[in-house]
Amino acid sequence: MRFFNRKTAVSIAEMGHRILFNYMARSGLVLGALSLTVDDISTVPEAQRSLYVEKDGKHHLDVTGVEDTSGLKSALQKEREAVKEARRLQKELEQRYEGIDPDRVKAMMAKFDTDDEAKLIAAGKLDEVVAKRTEKLRVELQKQVDAAKNETKAAIERSGKFSQRVLDNHIRAAATKAGLHAHAVEDALFRARNMFSLDDAGEAVQLDSEGRPVLGKDGKTPFTPVEWLESMKETAPHWFPASGSGGGAGGGSRDAGGVKTINREKFNQLNPVEKAKILKTHKLVD
Repeated sequence: MRFFNRKTAVSIAEMGHRILFNYMARSGLVLGALSLTVDDISTVPEAQRSLYVEKDGKHHLDVTGVEDTSGLKSALQKEREAVKEARRLQKELEQRYEGIDPDRVKAMMAKFDTDDEAKLIAAGKLDEVVAKRTEKLRVELQKQVDAAKNETKAAIERSGKFSQRVLDNHIRAAATKAGLHAHAVEDALFRARNMFSLDDAGEAVQLDSEGRPVLGKDGKTPFTPVEWLESMKETAPHWFPASGSGGGAGGGSRDAGGVKTINREKFNQLNPVEKAKILKTHKLVD
């Protein structure tokens, strides 16, 4: 009889671990700190490379529920620049047409558009002609100012929508990392929108009364949504699934053969770590 040597046995064990890890990762049983997008797949641990798909020259994590916000951040920056440019043009127009332009008045006096103006000049009613021309200029200016204001308002609204999407994705990603219950995500989003905002780099931060970022526990980096959700485990425990140990998580049921069972609805409420644990001792039933 021929036996495997130690090296062969180790290789088989490592292969088995990789197959099991890939299966658990695709089944949502493990969730590591993986980047959504990478340029070089060699920077990803070999056991996790199969979780990425190549698209447009980059490698994207093949998961659902978490949106890659890199494109949104770029679009948000463009919208912010558009807002600044619209405000600059508006201010320039207001300064340019403040009062009456002397050159325009001189040209107006030298050339009359209608016989009515010529008659008014002949009658010595120069002030009336100037008033009509001034009103015409004022109406033209007002149209340009209104157009600039509308453009600025539209740019601000677009920027706000992009900011909301980027912020929501930050909170959703943090909720996934903290193991938040699926039914509690909307509640967390509602609270987080009043606490966090985006900085110039598109990152979610909490600002104090003076507009400065609030620092986290380390006293150096800004307070993040992940750190906030971790603190909510004590103040809002209903946001997080119950512990996967004991009969409470498994439902306390057994099948005809005496095997512990857990129904699919309760199983789906557990976080990935709890799912992995419960599958070792329970049988999944519908």
